[in-house]
Amino acid sequence: MLIKEIESFIEEDLGYDDVSCTIVPDRLAEAIIFTKENCTVAGIKEAESIFCYLGIKAETTHKDGDCLKKGEIIFRLKGGAVSILRAERLVLNFLGHLSGIATLTRACVDTVRKHSKTTRVACTRKTTPGIRKFEKLAVAAGGGDTHRFNLSDSVMIKDNHIKLMGIEAAIEAAKKSSFTRKIEVEIESAENAVLSAKLGADIIMLDNMQPEAILETLEILKEKELRDSVIVEASGGISKENLEGYAKTGVDVISMGSLIHKSRWIDMSLEITN
Repeated sequence: MLIKEIESFIEEDLGYDDVSCTIVPDRLAEAIIFTKENCTVAGIKEAESIFCYLGIKAETTHKDGDCLKKGEIIFRLKGGAVSILRAERLVLNFLGHLSGIATLTRACVDTVRKHSKTTRVACTRKTTPGIRKFEKLAVAAGGGDTHRFNLSDSVMIKDNHIKLMGIEAAIEAAKKSSFTRKIEVEIESAENAVLSAKLGADIIMLDNMQPEAILETLEILKEKELRDSVIVEASGGISKENLEGYAKTGVDVISMGSLIHKSRWIDMSLEITN
């Protein structure tokens, strides 16, 4: 975590007149942070950055991606009482939110693994402004794929691109932009999937297709000997509840915005012990 990010987060939480924390005697104190439910933990590095900035000694035996049981201690802390109190909510927010994402991701990856050993579970750019990189790293901690961090990572030709310039022109323009970036095309029909593959797209995103339609599209790509030349991704409206049907199709990637925007925070707590 960058210093400017830490300072921005601290400024937001402390405000201009922190009375709540400064009314306590600023003596040396000890504390623990523990989880109040089973989870896949994430946010360890972010928490360590905040503790370091505030001069708090933080010890942990855990790393992002570890599976923890209810009541398990994540951090043991030693430092000024005021600093520990100031770090409390900010650290718990990161740990709770990011661990929620990692926990949901792990559950989804486990579901997919029952049907496919190779299909990747990925997130999308449906993230919270300002903390995208942390949320995507939490997906990685849960065993998922981060997909694009931003628009510069690869070229994605979406429905509005196609409406503005057509598939052929969009792919041709994308090819001219750089030889290092993969080209992904969002399509809604088998016909356009075939066309995109023939035009040299690296990835075909089957957008808002039901599993039955995905299976049909994959079969058509096989018949035309195009299946092995592209990565096929399923996306749109996929959640933990309907994931199994998509996992059975054999697509290469299942992308889920729900990994982040439908994740539930994990309940964690900080307790002063001395």
